[in-house]
Amino acid sequence: MILKFLRLLKIIRVTLRYGIDEIVISGFQVPRIARWLETVLFWRDLSAPRGERLRKALEDLGPIFVKLGQVLSTRRDLMPADIADELAKLQDRVPSFDPDLAIAQIQKSLGAHPDQLFADFERIPVASASIAQVHFATLKDGREVAVKVLRPGMKETIDKDVALMQIAAGWLETLWADGKRLKAREVVAEFDKYLHDELDLMREAANASQLRRNFHDSDLLLVPEMHWDYCSASVIVMERMKGIPVSQIDQLREAGVDLSKLSRDGVTIFFTQIFRDGFFHADMHPGNILVSTDPASFGRYIALDFGIVGTLNDFDKDYLSQNFLAFFQRDYKRVAEAHIESGWAPKETRVDELEAAVRACCEPIFDRPLKDISFGQVLLRLFQTSRRFNVEVQPQLVLLQKTLLNIEGLGRQLDPELDLWKTAKPYLERWMSEQVGWRGLIDKLKTEAPRYSHIFPQLPRLAHQALLRAGDGNPQQEMLAALLAEQRSTNNLLRVIVYFGGGLCAGILAAQLLLHFYWID
Repeated sequence: MILKFLRLLKIIRVTLRYGIDEIVISGFQVPRIARWLETVLFWRDLSAPRGERLRKALEDLGPIFVKLGQVLSTRRDLMPADIADELAKLQDRVPSFDPDLAIAQIQKSLGAHPDQLFADFERIPVASASIAQVHFATLKDGREVAVKVLRPGMKETIDKDVALMQIAAGWLETLWADGKRLKAREVVAEFDKYLHDELDLMREAANASQLRRNFHDSDLLLVPEMHWDYCSASVIVMERMKGIPVSQIDQLREAGVDLSKLSRDGVTIFFTQIFRDGFFHADMHPGNILVSTDPASFGRYIALDFGIVGTLNDFDKDYLSQNFLAFFQRDYKRVAEAHIESGWAPKETRVDELEAAVRACCEPIFDRPLKDISFGQVLLRLFQTSRRFNVEVQPQLVLLQKTLLNIEGLGRQLDPELDLWKTAKPYLERWMSEQVGWRGLIDKLKTEAPRYSHIFPQLPRLAHQALLRAGDGNPQQEMLAALLAEQRSTNNLLRVIVYFGGGLCAGILAAQLLLHFYWID
């Protein structure tokens, strides 16, 4: 509790030191409060631009706040240009830590000094992010690699911040009428899980390997190969990738990259990860994306930093695909029905009322270029609509929402004229056809055939075992047993009747014979 309190004090201190309160208050008509704060906090130096002050405050507060700044930097439609430009520096220019600490971490994790492990190791990091920093090196066989080293003391810092977020989430659910519907504590728990997953670099290496396998035959995305003999929980070594940062638009143009195609490819990659694989890179800010300049792979995306990935099950994918297609077809009734059928909206919700509300949110955005559309504003209006209809927030989709915002910000930078709807609709229609059409049925049968061939010979034995197990506490089985008992009783009665009737008939027949012979005599 003391540590949480101290962390809270630091957040307040950093906020006041950099004048974050002044940045927030400036957006509201509260001149009296502003003047009062300026009088009380006369000692502050607020001469630096507001964007620089905000960036430095986030850097001082640590990785969670840095990640918040990374997301905000991609939303130039929501953030003032000066703030967005400054926050963009958080993507790959977070202050590095001492190279001696990195060397010590490598030696501890891999069991040898970098000079023994590599033919060459660059002490000065090439990039520094919120969780780790990267050094270039060369293996002894001549292959160029990138060495990623975890920042020291990260787990303790994240634990403190998440603890404060959990407290805030509890207050939110208790004090705010909509708090429980938003599932704030579940959302924080999901965020906590992904942050701690990001601290295990072996997990990141495995994520990269999976994504690389998913796009092995694709001409859209490159993923670096992991060198597993040099990987641990705190240090990973991967293939060095060369390209132009996707945020360097002028350099991309000079190199001859087709920006319109690049923006469309980004949308395709996103939907491929979501609907084909159910496994997606969930930290796709510009600092984690390069564009290849190698002649053999010119113009392809290069993905970096795989600490945060998201997964979707078949139910999530089906729900999302139905909603996306319904949106594209402006079938707002189907959107409303999908929300109710999935259980995310109360079953007593009137379809026509929810349909009308969704139409009011989404209809204005169609047939307009991306530069004229703000998904941030659309999401805000949908949020207000969901509050009205008590639609529950789904924690497992929080990462997907964040990734979609990153994709929008990236597409806006590359090609403001991109029509996201027209780009995505053919892909989704093709995917749905493959899932529910004959082709999808055949593919599923091929996939399941080996399992079925193993199960079919066992069906009689499995059915017999299931019937035996079903007897305990099964009302139908008990009824069947009662019927069998009744049948046995009936059979016994019939036997008695048969025996008695047979004896009676035999007696009558004998009597008749005796009388016959008697009268003859």
